[in-house]
Amino acid sequence: MNKVILMGRLTADPELRYTTNNIPVCRFSIAVDRQYAKQGEEKQTDFFNITAWRASGEFASRYFKKGMRVLVEGSIRNNNYEDSQGIRHYTVEIWADRLYFADGKRDDSASGGFAQQPSYKTLESQGQPVMQPDSGDGFFPLIEDDDDLPF
Repeated sequence: MNKVILMGRLTADPELRYTTNNIPVCRFSIAVDRQYAKQGEEKQTDFFNITAWRASGEFASRYFKKGMRVLVEGSIRNNNYEDSQGIRHYTVEIWADRLYFADGKRDDSASGGFAQQPSYKTLESQGQPVMQPDSGDGFFPLIEDDDDLPF
């Protein structure tokens, strides 16, 4: 099984290009802090190159910006190639299957910080619950009507 999940900050804005067959491919890198540091030392950071294809690549190029914290789910790819001077190069990159925002919505009017994510309230719309923003405390209300539960 080849599965990787990383959360880190973008080191630069993503770069979107198109293959000769007009398939979008987006490349970017993220900085991921290591969980532990030796006593008296600063935490270490690892940098990972990410490749996102098609809709995921277009999504990343449109919405991801330098400094944002993102979550990447994908697989590890080992690549090797020989350059024009005959030197063999080995690379490791992450091919993204899914991309997620991992921070709150950026509040550009404030000092570059992040605004709190909106909370939601449940409304009934044609018999189906609908999630809608609420200015409350960020918790979902309990639904007292549990007649529809399958157990």
